Amino acid sequence: MPASAPSVLLSGFSDEAAIDKTAVQQFAAFAALGMKWFSLRFIDAGDGIKNAMQLTDPEIKTIRELMDAYGLRVATLGSPIGKVKLKDVDDGTSNRYVPFEEYLKTEVVRACELANAFDCKLIRGFSYYHPKGTKPEDHLSQACDQLGKIAEVCDSHGLTYGLEVEANLIGQTGQLMAQLHEGVNHPALVTIFDGANISTQGFSADQVYEQYLAMKPGLGWLHIKDYHDPSPTGRIHHVDEASLKNFVPADRGDCGHEAILRDLAAYMPEVEARMAKRGAPGVVCDLEPHVKGGGQFGGFSGPDGFGVAMRGLCRVLDYVGIDYETRSFDDIKASI
Repeated sequence: MPASAPSVLLSGFSDEAAIDKTAVQQFAAFAALGMKWFSLRFIDAGDGIKNAMQLTDPEIKTIRELMDAYGLRVATLGSPIGKVKLKDVDDGTSNRYVPFEEYLKTEVVRACELANAFDCKLIRGFSYYHPKGTKPEDHLSQACDQLGKIAEVCDSHGLTYGLEVEANLIGQTGQLMAQLHEGVNHPALVTIFDGANISTQGFSADQVYEQYLAMKPGLGWLHIKDYHDPSPTGRIHHVDEASLKNFVPADRGDCGHEAILRDLAAYMPEVEARMAKRGAPGVVCDLEPHVKGGGQFGGFSGPDGFGVAMRGLCRVLDYVGIDYETRSFDDIKASI
C-alpha cells in the first residue's frame, strides 16, 4: 500500500464478537483479531449484560481498566439515542415514546457523559420512528428540530452525533438522510452510511450506491455490514427486523461495497477534514456484521463470524486501495 493511500480507522461493535458479552471476552476477541478500536454498545462488566447507557461508575472504571490491559480504545459510543417514537401515537409497535425535553435532559445528556467518560468523540444515534403507516417525509420538520437540539447538546460536550441510516426510521434512505442533514445544518451532526440497512429494504446495489452518494456531503463515518437476499421481492416499506437472517461479509453481499469504498477512497480527504474539525481520531469503518443474526437493537457474529467479516472487509479495502491499521509485532513489544 503506497504511503499516500487514504486510510480508515478500523473499529467494530465488540459485543458481536462475544458469546456472553462479558468485557473480557469482547476485548480478548478484538485483541486477538488485531483490533485497536471498538464501539461500545452492550457489555457485561460484572453486573450482567447492559446497554452502555445503563453503566454505573464502578462498571465504567472496570471497563477502562480492562481497555488498558487489552490495549483498546473506544471509537464510537453505540447509543440508542433517537430510536424512540417521534410522536405519542399508538401505531401498533412497541417502540417507546419519551417527551422530548425530558429525553434531551436525561438520556441525551447521559450519552454525552458516557462518551466523555471513555474519551470518545463520536456518538452513534438515530432519526426517530415516525408513526407506522405514515410517510417519513411528512415528519422531516419536527425531526430536524429535535435532531438539531440533540446536536447542540452533543456539541456543548465536545462531541459529534452520527445519524445512522436505518429501515423504519425517518432517515431510512440516503435521500432522506441528506434532507435531515441539510435541515439540521449543524457541524455536530453527521451521517453514518450502512449499506445493509438500505439493502434489507429491497434496494438493489445501484440504488444503495445512489443513496451513498446522496449522503456524501454529510458523511462522518461508515458501518460495515452486508446482506444477500436470495429471493428479492422489491421495496419493503416496513422491515421486520427480527426476521432478518441473510447478513454476509462485505465482500459477498448485495450492497456493492467495492464501488462504495472505491469512491470513498477518492473522497477521503474531505471526510477526514470534516471529522478532524470535530476532534475525531479518523474516518471510522465500524464493523457491525450480524453474520449470525441481527435485530432492532443489535446483532451477533461470534468470535469466528466477526473474524470472517473483518477479513472480508480488509480484502475489499486492500482491493480499492484504502489503508487501515491492525496490531503489529512492534505494538506487542511496546506493551511488554
